[in-house]
Amino acid sequence: VQLVESGGGLVQPGGSLRLSCAASGFTFRSSDMSWYRQAPGKERELVAAISWTGGNTNYADSVKGRFTISRDNAKNTLYLQMNNLKPEDTAVYYCHERAFGYWGQGTQVTVSS
Repeated sequence: VQLVESGGGLVQPGGSLRLSCAASGFTFRSSDMSWYRQAPGKERELVAAISWTGGNTNYADSVKGRFTISRDNAKNTLYLQMNNLKPEDTAVYYCHERAFGYWGQGTQVTVSS
């Protein structure tokens, strides 16, 4: 099983990033998926979740209206579009498979001027 995140980086406040998570080794198209993040000195927190069909999504209050979770089951890939980024969004972002608890290695997002 592999979950490989990419797309992180340094961005100015108000900017955008799109994270990707390439999945392999399990039946991605049947799996509910999530994005989590962990800032320095803080616990890992749920950012967004999406059902296996993509038809149901939910978001942390702190990112509602700014972040969009999506998936492409044909490409075995999960996405997180992040707009209007704020310094408090700075964290390592992790891809997560919800049924079996698989985790990716994380990708760093830093929002700073």
